[in-house]
Amino acid sequence: MATTDRQATTLALAHALSAAERGLAVLPLSRTKLPALRSPHHDDPGPACHGECGRFGHGVYDASTDPARVREMFAAAPWATGYGIACGLPPYHLIGVDLDTKSGTDAPAALRELGLRHLFTVPDTVVVLTPSGGRHLWLTGPPDVAVPNSASRLAPGIDIRGAGGYLVGPGSRTAHGAYGTLPGTAQLPPAACPPALLRLLLPPPRTPHRALADPGHGLVHFVLTAHEGQRNTRLFWAACRAYENGLGPALATPLAEAARRTGLTEQEARATIASAARMTGHRP
Repeated sequence: MATTDRQATTLALAHALSAAERGLAVLPLSRTKLPALRSPHHDDPGPACHGECGRFGHGVYDASTDPARVREMFAAAPWATGYGIACGLPPYHLIGVDLDTKSGTDAPAALRELGLRHLFTVPDTVVVLTPSGGRHLWLTGPPDVAVPNSASRLAPGIDIRGAGGYLVGPGSRTAHGAYGTLPGTAQLPPAACPPALLRLLLPPPRTPHRALADPGHGLVHFVLTAHEGQRNTRLFWAACRAYENGLGPALATPLAEAARRTGLTEQEARATIASAARMTGHRP
C-alpha cells in the first residue's frame, strides 16, 4: 500500500473514532465511498443477514460506536480511506440532506425555495463539504420516526439519507478528494429537523382503497389535493413514482391536467414531469 494510502487510513480511523466518541455509529469506507468490507455472504443465496452472524461485511449494519469494534473493522480493511456515519440511529437519529451541485443542478437554491414555500428555515448545524462542491447538512429526527432514503424526490439534486443509509464522514478521502466540515460548524450539535421539512421527507399518507387498487388514480389525487406552495413538489413526486412503476407515459397527461387544475401552467407542469422522467432514467 502506498504511503499516502496508509496515511489516509490512519486519518480516517482517527476521525471515525472521534465521531464514535460523539455517539455517531461509524463503519470503514473505500475510496469509492462504498463499505470497505465485502459481505461474507457474497456467494450465499440464503436469507439476508444484517450482522446476526457476527462477522463484518454487512454495510451500514456494521456501524458501531464501540472504539474496539471500530478498530477491528479498520484492521480488517487496511485499504479503507474513509468512514461512513450511519443515519437513523440513536441518540441523534441523524438525517442527512445531500445538496448536489453537479450536472447543472443548484440544490441549495432548491432547498431555499422549498423553505419559502413551506415556511421553514434550516437551522445552524454541522455542514460537510464534498469534493464535488456539494454539501451534507446534518439534522436530527424524532426517535419514533423513520425517515426513508430518497434521491431527488424533494427536488433535483437533493438526496436524503435516513434509516438504513449513511453519510461520508468529514476527514474521509475518496477517489475524488477529501471531505471536510464547513468552518465554524464542526463542533455544532446536529440541529433538529424543522417540522415542515420533516413532513416533506416522510412518505405521503395512505390513499383511500380506490387509490390502492388504482395507483394511477392515487397519484393524480395526490396532485389534485396540493395546496399553494406544494403544487410543483407534489407533481414531481407523483411523476417520479409513476415512471418508477411503469405508468409514466400513461399518466403524463392526467398528471399535467391535475397540476393545471391546482394552478400550474401547462408549460410548468410538462417541464416538471419531464424532469421527473429524466431523474428516474426515462425519456419524457
